[in-house]
Amino acid sequence: MTTANGPTQQFRTARDFLLQHAQDYETAYEGFAWPRPDRFNWALDWFDVIAEGNGRTALHIVEEDGREITISYGEMSVRSDQVANWLRAQGVGAGDRILLMLGNQQELWMTMLAAMKLRAVVIPATPLLGSADLRDRIERGRAAHVIVRAEDAAKFDDVPGDYTRIAVKDAGADPVPGWLDFDDVFTSGTSADFEPDGDTRADDALLLYFTSGTTARPKLVEHTHVSYPVGHLATMYWIGLRPGDVHLNISSPGWAKHAWSNFFAPWNAEATVFLYNYTRFDAGRLMAAMDRAGVTSFCAPPTVWRMLIQADLTQLRTPPREVVAAGEPLNPEVIEQVKRAWGVTIRDGFGQTETAVQVSNSPGQLLKSGSMGRPSPGFKVELLDPVTGRPGADEGEISLDLSAHPVGLMVGYHGDPERTAEAMAGGYYRTGDIGSRDEDGYLTYVGRADDVFKASDYKISPFELESALLEHEAVAEAAVVPAPDELRLAVPKAYVVLAEGYEPGPDTAKLLFEHSRAVLAPYKRLRRIEFGELPKTVSGKIRRIELREATAKGSAAEYREEDFR
Repeated sequence: MTTANGPTQQFRTARDFLLQHAQDYETAYEGFAWPRPDRFNWALDWFDVIAEGNGRTALHIVEEDGREITISYGEMSVRSDQVANWLRAQGVGAGDRILLMLGNQQELWMTMLAAMKLRAVVIPATPLLGSADLRDRIERGRAAHVIVRAEDAAKFDDVPGDYTRIAVKDAGADPVPGWLDFDDVFTSGTSADFEPDGDTRADDALLLYFTSGTTARPKLVEHTHVSYPVGHLATMYWIGLRPGDVHLNISSPGWAKHAWSNFFAPWNAEATVFLYNYTRFDAGRLMAAMDRAGVTSFCAPPTVWRMLIQADLTQLRTPPREVVAAGEPLNPEVIEQVKRAWGVTIRDGFGQTETAVQVSNSPGQLLKSGSMGRPSPGFKVELLDPVTGRPGADEGEISLDLSAHPVGLMVGYHGDPERTAEAMAGGYYRTGDIGSRDEDGYLTYVGRADDVFKASDYKISPFELESALLEHEAVAEAAVVPAPDELRLAVPKAYVVLAEGYEPGPDTAKLLFEHSRAVLAPYKRLRRIEFGELPKTVSGKIRRIELREATAKGSAAEYREEDFR
């Protein structure tokens, strides 16, 4: 039941305020207040409330072969109740850890809602993981249950543990021997009358996310029943989502961005989550699916945007109203090409697995080239001086002022109090990223604190150099790291993935060195180039630590600027 001062109404009031001021950043930022209920269960207190009698599409999935499903809000509410009752019968209870490793399939959304209703804790995992990663997640996450695609069940043959095994198989396929069959939810007459077995405290654990591990062992990030569900009101505001929108976010299940933009943000706004499942990226087919579904808002990581601009963007007859990018900073050249073709500007945003979106270019703001925008409503962002650690620096570590009690922030790193204390030291949550702030309060991303380096005593931002490289048509992807140099201590070296039509070799290297000299200040320009694929995590982020290690060893495959003078 929704009461005047209950958690549902508190949430709705905060949400509606952001919707009302979607084009007015100053008012939204100054006037927004996080709802802070003592008890809150987003699945019960928000989703089920808006789903009652609601025939609007909640989830629309199109497969590569043309098959598709649509599920209304009302249907999703009922099916998640059935899943919750069935899981309870299998022994899933409050506080139990569920490792959830599914693709973009309807069972993922049903199970997420069901787990919330049961007050279980979800450990999202991408199907790309192998047995070694899964052992780590089962052990450190203390998973009591696993729910996976049938084709991935064999990965657990070498993963010890006394956990319930549940497999989700394709229609018509045989059950996996030794595993419970998820289909039983709907074939065994499971009741859709769900009754919670207790109140959900706002600070109860809901999600345990393993980070992508670009530089070290993955961290285990703990979120509550408010830090992501409520925190992603800020993400809803950044994207510019409205009730009735059709939102497409390209993200692999198992990573935080999937929960950001394929679950909480669109359903906070009462929008439709749209998915196009493909095995191999095809820009033309993706745009055809977007046209057919009537996509109004689109979010993709920089890698996808860079692949898209290699195609004819005018194939999309009806471009989305809102387009955003997240995951890594987006280069200005990509933004400009999309604007020319679609007439809309990609708006950047900055956040982490540990948070909702902290900084963003929201709809209606003046956009500044290269800037990721201003602090999101509900977040007080400071730049901490790298020497003194004090706030107010023009350039420093991007940090959240904890005295503002931002809701959209993790509890901490689960099972690692020392790392949590380090991240939260001095009254600030420290992101580990460096940014700069201009006179209007706009923030520009400089780089990870451990990626920025000095050459001849000048500070070098890899992102700036990578952006300059991507302006050249020969470059599809690039990563810049420091290379040892006897005279300058370090010089910028670029690892480059070439665009179609270009071949690695001295002629292409000469082209890129000439481009570097033309667009970069002398102290910033590239001194070494090597062609080849970039090492990445399973989430698609570049593993710079591998590049730095390879560079330190030296390579006979690199080209040096001095060779082309």
